Order: sequence, then structure tokens, then C-alpha cells
Amino acid sequence: MMIDKLQDFGLNEKEARLYLAALELGEASVQRLAKKSKIKRTTVYDTLEALKDKGLIFSSLRDKHRYYTATDPRELEQKLEEKKVGLRAILPELLSITNLIDKKPKIKFYEGDEGLKEIYLDTLNYPEQPIWAWVTDDVFDVLDEDFLYYYLNTRVKKKIPAYVIVPDTPDIRKYRALDQKFLRRTKVDSSNGFSTKVEIDLYGQNKIGIMSFKEKIGFIVESQNLFDTLKSIFNSSWERLG
Repeated sequence: MMIDKLQDFGLNEKEARLYLAALELGEASVQRLAKKSKIKRTTVYDTLEALKDKGLIFSSLRDKHRYYTATDPRELEQKLEEKKVGLRAILPELLSITNLIDKKPKIKFYEGDEGLKEIYLDTLNYPEQPIWAWVTDDVFDVLDEDFLYYYLNTRVKKKIPAYVIVPDTPDIRKYRALDQKFLRRTKVDSSNGFSTKVEIDLYGQNKIGIMSFKEKIGFIVESQNLFDTLKSIFNSSWERLG
């Protein structure tokens, strides 16, 4: 519908209806425009002023009566081009503002089994970039074998190595036995003070995936400061474990 298309160019519904009515009538009075557009006469005055401000309607006075005429539709294209030129002029400044926004932390929340899988899959978007992780064996109770098989094999195909710190449990011992096959190096932290109930993945240079498998919730945080801090803690633990 033509009204909808005009609204895409920044007109509201009444402005679009009145502009179309003016196009059809040519030079017309407020009374004729109100009847043609089916807009109340009192509202037509305000709408005409809005269209005049946008350069889509102009008026003329003849025999003490005011008449309104729609601007040639071809001028709409010219006005759009002028707006594009104006946008290009301020684009560098807008982008500089965007850069500041990009530096702010971003957090996405995920829920349920499928949500946790989405966090895992996001780590595959960075081929040949390592993952550093603290892993809990709760993962085996939530993510099914088919998904884990797909994920691990895809990670290998994309040459994404994983460096993992884990607690000392029977399930983890089986997990470690497959390190070489799945391009992974695992270190066990059996110290009394070490315990993890969530998995934390550091990847993509500034992303942190946090997953609580028992609660079936997770987050992806994009923050360079958080990433660098956690990576420093990981490196310290990794070196300590020999």
C-alpha cells in the first residue's frame, strides 16, 4: 500500500494520506484536501504545516483564498540524496561514538539446554584461536553425547586448541584420556581449596562464556578488562599446576 511505503520514508499516516490527496487533486483548498484524505479539517492544518516543513507541500494565495500543491514526487529522491550527503558528512563523528559504545561490556543471557549449547557454539566462531577454560564435570549431566561429539570434532577441524583446568573426579579422568584426539591439554587441580560449580571459557580475545549446568543458565560477556583479568588468573593457575 502506498501509504505504508511513504511511512517508510519518515511520514506518519496522516502526512502520507494528505500528500497523496494533494498529488491527486493538484492545486486544492483545505476543504477539498480534508474530504479527499478523510482527515478532519482541524487536523489538516497541522498536517499541512508538517508537510511544508518537510518540503513536500507548498501553498499559494489567490483571490484571498489559500491553495496547496504537492511537491513533484521526483524531488523526494533529491531530498533523500541530500540527506545521504549530510549523513556521510557526519559519519566519521558517528563512528567515533560507536567506537566508544563498542568498548562498553556486553552481556547476553542464555537459559536451558539449548541456551548452554549456544554458548559452546559461539566459541567455534574463532578458528585457530585458543580457548582457556575452567571445566566442571556437571557438563556431562546436561549436554548430550551427540552434541559434545559434534562440538569437539568441529573444534578440531577449525584448529581451535583448548587449555583446560579441571577438578579431580572420575569423569574428568576419562575426559583427560581424550586430550590428544580433541586438540586439548588438561591440567587437574587437586588442591583442597579448588572447587568449581560452573564452567568459564575465555575465547575470541575478549569473550567470556559462563555456564552453570545445574541451574541451566549461562552468559556471554564481552569485556576486555574482565577477559584480561581472568586470563591472568588462569595463567597463574596453569603455571602453578606445572
